[in-house]
Amino acid sequence: MNVRLSVGFIPLLDMAPLAVARELGFAAEEGLELDLVRAPSWSMLRDMLALGHVAAAQMLSPVPVAMALGLGGMTTRVDALSVLSVNGDVVGVSRELAARLRDCGHDFGFNDARAAGMALAQATGGQLRLGVPFPFSMHAELIWYWLGSLGLPRDRIDVRSVPPPQMAQAMADGEIDAFCVGEPWGSIAVENGVGELLLPGAAIWAFAPEKVLAVRHDWAEAEPDLTARLMRAVWRANRWLGDRSHRAAVSELLARSEYVNVSAEILDRALSGQLVISPSGELRNVPGFIEFFAGAATFPWRSQAAWIGSRLAGRLRLDRAQAAEQAQALFRTDLYRRNLRGAGADLPGASAKVEGSLAGPTAVASEHGAMILHRDVFFDGAQFDPAER
Repeated sequence: MNVRLSVGFIPLLDMAPLAVARELGFAAEEGLELDLVRAPSWSMLRDMLALGHVAAAQMLSPVPVAMALGLGGMTTRVDALSVLSVNGDVVGVSRELAARLRDCGHDFGFNDARAAGMALAQATGGQLRLGVPFPFSMHAELIWYWLGSLGLPRDRIDVRSVPPPQMAQAMADGEIDAFCVGEPWGSIAVENGVGELLLPGAAIWAFAPEKVLAVRHDWAEAEPDLTARLMRAVWRANRWLGDRSHRAAVSELLARSEYVNVSAEILDRALSGQLVISPSGELRNVPGFIEFFAGAATFPWRSQAAWIGSRLAGRLRLDRAQAAEQAQALFRTDLYRRNLRGAGADLPGASAKVEGSLAGPTAVASEHGAMILHRDVFFDGAQFDPAER
């Protein structure tokens, strides 16, 4: 008899590895039955995991770090076993703000974060009300990094938390001027005629770890066999998702009411990187808009965790070096290596790297000889070396 595991999720494109692991039998092959539990918000999902209402969860990559730093009220240790998805976010603006951007001469080229940010600062004038799904999210970190690097004063940025499925309605109601959200909810704002897309998140950081497979630390310690089985099932689902020929099947699966409950056509756009950015039908192509497997996408790099810790600490006036050190222990490269080596995962020779240093596909040493890592630059050319923090 299969062991039943409850796994929490938010209805987003990047919950795909969990749905695929369940529906295509990867979990069953490991003797698991995944009970996927839909949560209404990230705060609720975090609490469900921390309190043991679910055994595992799709989780925003900064949340385990924020919890370890005592931010947000929940301090239960949560570990990131693997990365579920890289990129997949969009920055959008209201129709009114989009019109002002065009009046300022911005061309909505969809690939130049510096130009878009400078135009946004000029068009906004006063305070910018910006929706993100959660205060401790890659969405928030990208926004603060992007606008902060361009010199926009912090007191001109009013960041508000809005659950992803409610983002378009918040814009329609006039509560926010802009947003950063995971697909398909940015596209829903376009479909509803209330917003336009300004940038993909990848234009700010080209290879940002978006969601992770998270479990409580004590659960992983107490259930090493179940942890390994869950990791293998989800990793195989990620590998399956990495095959572009499966795109149509993925879109149809996620469109179901129990998962994302959005039309397969809209989901397919994001999977293909062919995004409709305005109600008039303008198209932009974003290669690698979301990545589930290639480029070691599932590997929980400790340097990525350190970047998150350093950014959170800098923003909230904590000790950066200490936060980066704490964060690295939460991205469990040790469990990834131990549990996925036998499943066929190629493993990089190191568990950390200089973030932002790869200007294009780059071969690095791995247990299989060499693996190709993808471009990971920051829009401003900065690099982050965890060894120097």
